[in-house]
Parts: sequence; structure tokens; C-alpha cells
Amino acid sequence: MAVIGYGLAVIGAAISIGISCFGATTSMARQPEIQGRVFTTFILGAAFAEALALIGFVLALIA
Repeated sequence: MAVIGYGLAVIGAAISIGISCFGATTSMARQPEIQGRVFTTFILGAAFAEALALIGFVLALIA
């Protein structure tokens, strides 16, 4: 059961990073002058999503 839980956590993280990457590239294409701020925000969001996936991994190991 723990493997299924970890798989769901990773799928959620992958979907969230994909959606945020799509939004970041779309906004950079529309307004190239804000690329620095958008990229920084994207990297922070991706790091938080990966942290949630790692928490899911740890919880799967504990359970």
C-alpha cells in the first residue's frame, strides 16, 4: 500500500510542475521582459512541489 501512496504523491508533484512550467513558459512568451521574476517564481514552486513528493516518500517508508 505504501508504494501506491508514494506513486500518487509523485504523480501529483509531476502534474503540478508540468502545469506551472506551462504557465511560466506561456507568460514568458507573452511578456519577455518579466522573464527573471517568472523564472524565480517557477523554480520556487517546483521546489515546493518536489518537497511534497519527498514528504510522500518518507511517509511511505514510515507506514
